[in-house]
Order: sequence, then C-alpha cells, then structure tokens
Amino acid sequence: MAFVKVIKNKAYFKRYQVKFKRRRSGKTDYRQRKGLIIQDKNKYATPKYRLVVRFSNKNITCQVVYSTLTHDVVVASAYSKELPDFGLNFGLTNYAAAYCTGLLIARRILTKLGLADAYKGLAEASGEDYLVEENEEGPRPFFCLLDVGLKRTSTGSKVFAALKGALDGGLDIPHSDSRYVGEGDPDTLAKYIFGGHVGAYMDTLKEEDPEAFAKHFSLFIKEGVTSDKLEGIYKKVHAAIRANPAPKAKKAKKVPATPKKWQAVKKTYEQRKSDLAQRIAALKAGQ
Repeated sequence: MAFVKVIKNKAYFKRYQVKFKRRRSGKTDYRQRKGLIIQDKNKYATPKYRLVVRFSNKNITCQVVYSTLTHDVVVASAYSKELPDFGLNFGLTNYAAAYCTGLLIARRILTKLGLADAYKGLAEASGEDYLVEENEEGPRPFFCLLDVGLKRTSTGSKVFAALKGALDGGLDIPHSDSRYVGEGDPDTLAKYIFGGHVGAYMDTLKEEDPEAFAKHFSLFIKEGVTSDKLEGIYKKVHAAIRANPAPKAKKAKKVPATPKKWQAVKKTYEQRKSDLAQRIAALKAGQ
C-alpha cells in the first residue's frame, strides 16, 4: 500500500475533542475508574463503594468513597498522620503503618454504620488470610472495591498492606492473598505487619554505619524504640484502634484579639490631603 500523508484540515480540527482534564494531567485512569464506579441498571441508585488508598511522601490516605453523576462522596476517611493519637509516633509511611491505616478506616466505617459489633474482624493480627463471614441474621458485611489509583500494584506493595488491614478490620473486599508480601506466606506477612523488616534493618545499619543509623532512625531513637520493642508497640496500636477508632477532636485555634490585616488601611480624604501638604512643604524647604 502506498504511503498516504495524513492532512489535518479544518474539518479535523473542528471535530477535535480534548481529553478530560485529569487525563491530560495524568492524574486519573478513566478506564480503571469506569470499571469501579459503573453500577448495574437493576440496582438503580445503590452506591458502589470503593476503598481508595493513596500514598504521599509523609502520609497514607484511606477513604471509603462512592460516586454520583456529578461528584464523589467521601463516607469516611483515615490518615496515617492520625496514628500518633493511637500511640505510633514514628514510621508513618511504612508497611506496618499502611496496615494500621487500613485497620483504622475499616473500624471507623463499621462504627459509623452501626456494624462494628456485628463484624469485629480478626481479633489479633496475623499473616493468615481472613475472609469476613456473613451473619445468619442482620445486615451483610460492608462490601467495597480496592481503588489503587495510579500506584503500581507490584506483589508486596504497601497498598496491599492497607488492604490487609481493612480485611482484618471486618470489610468485605475481593482480593487474592498471593499479592501480599511473601506471596501468601503467613510468617513473612506477620513479620512485616509488626515491623520486623524495619527492626532487622535497624540492627544491620546500627552495626555497619552508626552515623547513618542516627540520622535515618532519629525519631525511633527519640522515642526510645529498639528493634525488639516494635512488635509490642504495633500490637498496642492495633488494640487502641479497635477500642475507639473515632477521630480525636481537633484543638480549637486561638483567634487573635486584633486580626492581622495584610492590606494597608485606606486613608481618608483629610489624611491624604494632609500628606500632600507635608510633601509640598518638604519640597519647598529643600529648594
């Protein structure tokens, strides 16, 4: 077939339609989103819930969200920056913190919906895969789908740690245990849930490079945390989350007596007239 040059004429440009803004900026995978939010017609306006997990440099965000025709609605949210309220003051973005955040969002949404007593989840964290069972009487378990956004879903990713926390917290989420760290090995997964991998790295770095250890684990040293204390700390955090997952009340901000004014106060006519007279007098005195 002969080469034919494509000519983009006026008709082409008149019909050209730009992609969605969040697609152009590379923030949303709309093919993935469509599969997560499209609801069956025979279910009418029944919400289709998603467990949205997002990671930043200093925080982990877990939200239970459903979509409407115009916008997304956040039903409940949990952040790793809340974990200090439950006794975890260090390592807020690692694998163990992701598990804690997933557990927090699960217990929080079930408490909000009045299902916390009916579906308590796994009593104590372990590496075993847990599937919530439907009660014979009463409402079914809270069902949602995992929304990972643009994060790469490599086996062992932290996004699956948040998933494991939500499952152990009592949510019903379709999953495969082969995607956890260790590819389904309970001992390896339990080690990561309780920060065993962090403790091993702490001991290794302390022996090989004490200076780097002091810099890298400064918050751990400040809290007096050693590798052998990590498991006990994480168990206490899990227990505190289960005891009361509600967000702590925010401290009221102190309102200053005189509010700051970032713009100069507008002068009155008399003040402007007086300033002008002073400038004219200064000019005449200089002559």
